[in-house]
Amino acid sequence: MCSLCCNGLVHINPYGTYAVQLGVDLYNSPPESAEELGRRCREGGLVVDTEPTDADLADTAVFLADWVTVVDADSDEARANILNGLLASASAYPRVTNHADDGWHMHYRDPNIALGSVVRALVAVGTALHLTGRGMSRLGRCAADDCDLVFADVSRTGRQRYCGTVCSNRDAVRRHRARTVLR
Repeated sequence: MCSLCCNGLVHINPYGTYAVQLGVDLYNSPPESAEELGRRCREGGLVVDTEPTDADLADTAVFLADWVTVVDADSDEARANILNGLLASASAYPRVTNHADDGWHMHYRDPNIALGSVVRALVAVGTALHLTGRGMSRLGRCAADDCDLVFADVSRTGRQRYCGTVCSNRDAVRRHRARTVLR
């Protein structure tokens, strides 16, 4: 049995869906301590090689504030330009590694870097792979009027509008009641 690495499952594409989902999770519910950041990264399948620090927590918060501008960009070109800036700030040459003795795979980050920098590299590359592989519109904010959570659209059709079923159902009930009142 192999130990967890970047996505916790296989090393086919450790930087796509799982990494962008980690970014969504950390943005929507920011960790309140370095320990929580480390735990949530591990739960997301990331091998945490260093002890998380308050500096990692602060670096992650700064990165996520920059990252959400990709979500809020008003065009594919703007989204790509912002994302390219994030990728440049996390740049390292791709490398083949077997750092956890669980199989050779690709990393897009330097070895032995702080957790905040790992999150930056992992989420930036994961977001780029998610958007270029699934479509540049596959990252957004919930369409419910009372929700501003972020989501990564992994649906088959690519038409996700809500962060989850709670907001989708609540919005559907609102629309139904509004139609019923108008009759």
